[in-house]
Amino acid sequence: MVIVMKQVTVSSKFQVVIPREVRESMDIQPGIRVQVLQYENRIELIPSRDPKSLRGFIKGIDTEVDRQNQQ
Repeated sequence: MVIVMKQVTVSSKFQVVIPREVRESMDIQPGIRVQVLQYENRIELIPSRDPKSLRGFIKGIDTEVDRQNQQ
């Protein structure tokens, strides 16, 4: 996991610019929608992805689950 921390300024219209290296590393293009999440004292921006683009992203995951015998 790579953590990038940059400081940005909130404009008078409450807009921020996502730094170039963050946009490029996450392939954020103009017009992409993001979800805004407030968690305690921070704000997270989560890019919304087309469900079709997520197909197969967990390929190879171990789906075996040990279950206890229920009687």
